[in-house]
Parts: sequence; structure tokens; C-alpha cells
Amino acid sequence: MTLQKLNPSGIAAPMGAYSQGILAPAAGEWLHISGQIGVQPDGTLAAGFAAQAKVAWENLVGILEAANMDVSHLVKVTTYLVDGDHLKELNAVRSAFLGSERPASTLVVVRQLARSEWLFEVEAVAYRG
Repeated sequence: MTLQKLNPSGIAAPMGAYSQGILAPAAGEWLHISGQIGVQPDGTLAAGFAAQAKVAWENLVGILEAANMDVSHLVKVTTYLVDGDHLKELNAVRSAFLGSERPASTLVVVRQLARSEWLFEVEAVAYRG
């Protein structure tokens, strides 16, 4: 079973590297990944936005791998930034991890995450049929 990416011609095309919707068959395994931040395996926070985003994505991919999945299984990604000016840096980091994959996505710019030193958080849902 495969995921069907939906970008209907009757609505505006995606404004970035994502799909408007993902249709998943009923039978299969769902993985809900909690928000990942730029905390490294040794418990320290990576320095700066790009480093935090890279570590958070590495953490997310590590969880996918623990479930015998990869980025092709991502159905939905939600990203939180505390500064919209980091969007260009984010796109570079995201592209490095996702390549040509286009999960459904939401980007939210917030005033602050749970801790003021956190600059980036990403959560996701993945599916394997």
C-alpha cells in the first residue's frame, strides 16, 4: 500500500515543498512523532537556528528509523519557528532531509516555544502500509 499525494487542480498549487493532502489506506501502521527540538544526544542544545533545526530533523529521522521507516513514510509535518526570518535557513535544512518527498505540511511562527532558548520544533505523522 502506498500513500497518495493530493494536489488537486481546482485549488492553488502548494507554495513550497509539500503536498496539499496525503491519502493513506486504512490498514497499516501509524507513527506519531512528538515535537523534536535541537537537543543533541548528550543533552546539550545546538547553537543557533540552523544547527537546532538540523539536530531536530536528525532526531525525527532517528525515530522514523527506530520504527523501520524513512522520510518517504511521512504523511504530515508541522514546523514551529520563533522567527520568520529563519525561513530561508529552514528550507535548506528541510530540503537536505526530505529531498524530493512532499508530505502535507504546516508552518507556524510563534512568539516562543516551551523554553526561550529553543528556536525550532518539528513534529510529524508517518504511515507504513
